[in-house]
Formats: sequence, C-alpha cells, structure tokens
Amino acid sequence: MDYWKPNATVAAVVEQDGRFLMVEETTREGLRLNQPSGHLDPGETLAQAVVREALEETAHHVEPTACVGVYMSRYRYEPTDTDVTYLRFAFACRVIQADPERRLDRGIVRAVWLSADEIRAASAVHRSPVVMQAIDDYLAGRRYPLDLIYTHSSCVYTYV
Repeated sequence: MDYWKPNATVAAVVEQDGRFLMVEETTREGLRLNQPSGHLDPGETLAQAVVREALEETAHHVEPTACVGVYMSRYRYEPTDTDVTYLRFAFACRVIQADPERRLDRGIVRAVWLSADEIRAASAVHRSPVVMQAIDDYLAGRRYPLDLIYTHSSCVYTYV
C-alpha cells in the first residue's frame, strides 16, 4: 500500500496601494506567475514559513496579519507521471520593509507588483490554479484570525 499525503505550502497575499506582490519564476513548464509561496519546512509554523518564503522570493520582510483561506489543488505532469496534491495556506501580509540588496531565491526571475486585473489577465501562466482564488478571497474581505491555526509545540524546533 502506498502512503499518500498532501504537500503543505504557504502563500503570501501582499497588497499595497491596490497592487499585489507577485513573483515570476522559472519552472519546467516555463515562466510562471505566483504569490510568494513555498513548502512548509520542518520545525517551523505556517506563519513562520510564509515570512521566510516572502523574504526568500521577494526580498521583502512581511508580517502575516490574517489567514485568507486554505486551498487544495492537484498538480499532474504527464511526462514523468508526477501527481501531487497541495494544501495551501494563504496569509494576508503587510510589508515591513524591502531589502534591495538581498538576492532572490534560485528560480525566481523577479518580484513584481501587479493589479488584480493584471494578475487575472495572466491566468494562463499562473503557477497554481488557486493563485487568483486567494486574491479574489482577499478582495472579498475574507480574513480569519491567525490563531485559527494552532501549532502544537512538538512541531516547532528550538535551536540552542
């Protein structure tokens, strides 16, 4: 029997002056558009993961202010028979400061501020099928308190 589990990911929905902080990244399917996002690493909370991913991918320090939603999607890549289910936790975040000297994560071409209409118009190159859903939910006012997500202390590593 195979063991199946979804991949836990986070995404930062960062809006400032009507524009959203997005990344253009290279993938095996070509250049794609996404929110700053990535996988949950061992020993971190979901909120810590979104802060880390936003910094690594955009060189912006952010602070999560609310949960926007939890999204599940499936990725199938036929040539290699890859079949992965993602469980994405999207957080509304505010920019604390940019770090223009910081190098972006490998594969990230650039961070860019786009309007919701510009993002919607680029739907053919969204990295995930839930990119626009998270923005639409954010624009609809969906905000849930951060304490909606409870992390037991056994999940968080303490480095001494």
